[in-house]
Amino acid sequence: MTTLVEGTHPGGFLVWEAFRDYTRETVTVAAGTLEPGTVLGKITASGKYAAHDPAAVDGTETAVAVLWGKADASGGDAPAVAVVRGPAIVNRHDLVFAGTPSEGEIAAAHAALLAAGILVR
Repeated sequence: MTTLVEGTHPGGFLVWEAFRDYTRETVTVAAGTLEPGTVLGKITASGKYAAHDPAAVDGTETAVAVLWGKADASGGDAPAVAVVRGPAIVNRHDLVFAGTPSEGEIAAAHAALLAAGILVR
C-alpha cells in the first residue's frame, strides 16, 4: 500500500484571527524558498521580508510576521501573503523556523510576535 505524506497547507498554522483583511497583507519576500508558517523578519533597509534569523543584524533578527502560503524567492523578490498583525492566534507546533534556533531564541520570537498581536499557543 502506498503511503501518502501530506505537507503543510497555506494558513494551516492559524488557530484564529479577527478579520483576515486586517491581519494579513501582501508582502515582498526577498530570499529563499519558504513554507507556510515560516516566521518572518523585516529587512530594515528594504522593507522586504525574509526568514527570521536571530543572528542577523539586518532587521530579520526580530520576528514580525508569519508567512501564509509558500513563497519562492530563490530567483529574486516574490510577492506573498503574511499575517503581519493581530489579533490572531497561531499554533506553535506549526511554525517554521529557519536553521536550528535555541529554545531561548524561539521564546524571544514568540514574544516579538505577541508584540505584533500574534499570540503563539
